[in-house]
Amino acid sequence: MNKLFPYCAAAGILILVAVFAEYLTPQDPYLQNLEGALAPPNSQNLLGTDRYGRDILSRVIVGSQTTLLAALLLLATITIFGTLVGVVSGFFGGKADTILMRLSDMFLSFPQMVFAIAAAGALGGGLFNAALALALIGWTKYARLTRSLVLQIRGEDFIAAAKISGATSTEIIFRHILPNIVGTILVTAALDIGTIIMELAGLSFLGLGAQPPTAEWGAMMTGGRTFLQTAPWVILAPGLAIFITVATFNLLGDKLRDYFGGDLK
Repeated sequence: MNKLFPYCAAAGILILVAVFAEYLTPQDPYLQNLEGALAPPNSQNLLGTDRYGRDILSRVIVGSQTTLLAALLLLATITIFGTLVGVVSGFFGGKADTILMRLSDMFLSFPQMVFAIAAAGALGGGLFNAALALALIGWTKYARLTRSLVLQIRGEDFIAAAKISGATSTEIIFRHILPNIVGTILVTAALDIGTIIMELAGLSFLGLGAQPPTAEWGAMMTGGRTFLQTAPWVILAPGLAIFITVATFNLLGDKLRDYFGGDLK
């Protein structure tokens, strides 16, 4: 547990920064100052300014609220929904299993990012629509994984004993099945946080996610790509924020996998 603590602490700090972002910004992230546009890092603007003279550090901090919290909310949604679908499919079987798994197969037949781009474009862009597009296909992974885990333990003796003792299906699911698979689900979710952040940022970079003037890391990189040679700090700051956040949660996922003794394929 001691080896896990530093990674949990690092992830916790990032989440706290995102939650309290508006109180941590040194300047107004949306205040324009065209006279100070594209200023390099200095004592007043530690990470410089963008083409509208807005403080990049403040926008990176506020952008964490948009990017990270949106990714966590999306992850929670697809994890809970996918897990419930997988439990129902694996535990009850029959027609419910057939219908739910054929539905997941239909979504899995599309490359995830290609489907998300098409769905986000059809929905009209925006951060909510980008998250919805990723959610439409993201739940299938958890449904498949959970179903597989449920099928492995459904025939165990302790499940049969619970049925003989008169436990209802709901009690068996919440008292016996979910506690035995939650570790693997948690590790998978932790490993997926970085991927979801990259996907949301990627959709914003393509203009299908957060729209200007919203401070979001992917959108900030889009706005700064034309200044890569003349003012590289405009694109490097949000890019570094994405790198640090994704690396932190990937390392956390690896340590959680070691802690739970899982070997995810």
